[in-house]
Amino acid sequence: MRFFIKQLLLLLFTPFLFGQAQEEVSPPDHIRSIVFKGEKDDQFPVVQIGEPVFLQFDDLMANEQDYYYKIVHCDYDWKPSRLLKSQYLGGIDNQRILDYENSYSTLQPYSNYRLTIPNDNVRLKVSGNYVLEVYNGSNELQFSRKFVVYKDLVTVGGTVKRSRDFEFINEKQVVQFSVNTGSLRLVNPKKEVKIAILQNYHWPTALYNIVPQFTIGNELVYKYDQETSFYGGNEYLYFDTKDLRAPSSVISRIEIGDLYNHYLFADHSRADRPYTYYPDINGDFVVRTLQGSDASREAEYTLVHFSLPYSESIGLDNVYVYGKFNNYALTPQNKMTYNQENGMMEAVLKMKQGFYNYKYVIERENDVIELNTISGNFHFTENTYLILVYYRNFGDIYDSIIGVGSTNSRNISN
Repeated sequence: MRFFIKQLLLLLFTPFLFGQAQEEVSPPDHIRSIVFKGEKDDQFPVVQIGEPVFLQFDDLMANEQDYYYKIVHCDYDWKPSRLLKSQYLGGIDNQRILDYENSYSTLQPYSNYRLTIPNDNVRLKVSGNYVLEVYNGSNELQFSRKFVVYKDLVTVGGTVKRSRDFEFINEKQVVQFSVNTGSLRLVNPKKEVKIAILQNYHWPTALYNIVPQFTIGNELVYKYDQETSFYGGNEYLYFDTKDLRAPSSVISRIEIGDLYNHYLFADHSRADRPYTYYPDINGDFVVRTLQGSDASREAEYTLVHFSLPYSESIGLDNVYVYGKFNNYALTPQNKMTYNQENGMMEAVLKMKQGFYNYKYVIERENDVIELNTISGNFHFTENTYLILVYYRNFGDIYDSIIGVGSTNSRNISN
């Protein structure tokens, strides 16, 4: 009887325990340089079923800790789906990550861990949203990352246009696209098909719940203006530390202590300056070094010094150095502090050698994050837009992904 009551309570309360939307968890300070990608050079894996995804990260404690991984399947809204683990996984997860090596001849010791999925223990059986979770030996969640797996069943074509709203004509970009369903028969596309649009693979600013504006035969057309618009932002700032000893156009000087110190030239607010194009990688980073052949375990960690003049637009709010290097999280490690002696906002970040994109963002008192107050918004800015097409037929218990499209604002039109 007692066993029956426990099982009943578990069934009753499971939806409340597991019905929360999955948010990406930031790692503890000793885990750095998380790279999670597919075979394409995207900022997170966007792969067809059967294609591999690759995870790599460093543990600065360098004591060869045990780490384990779990995989969670989610619906369109990133809440865990109703699928049993055996329905979306072939094999068993919660396996230890066995592929790791210690750093070689570096000032900062670290252990580099690598994981590939699928592997001998696990493979993915269905398409949709997924979350990869990494745990330590005490079963404590260390970090998590989102990725998507799709089936190539529909064709997605898109273009980027300037906003028709004169208030934002020089600041916003509008994504217009269509979905050709081909031989896939849809009874009620407004209910069966859902769309998510991401700018530069950035989940926090993704647009959801966009229904087809109209249909033409087997083509769903999305030619909205305001509903599918994004602020253009600006090109990311950058630096490159692949050569430890060489200053550059953005590195003013280099000092050597316990670690190498790279001092960047002071940045400035670009919101009130004319737009200038230069290639960036839309916030991403690439680990690389000239001091060895294997960057994953021979690249050094250096202390990178950032500085930005204080301005009235910042006020008493928090400023952060922002980029994919820490998955766009606002943490104490990338928060800037005010230096009364020189009137600068400053931050020192420990970062692995490589090429980095970054910008500065403001967190206001009401928890509103202003991504472009310092960098500015320009419709000319080069941005990549990812379009994900989700599908749930009548009677299905999960959301699959049936197509992926991509477009770029490089050739923006009116």
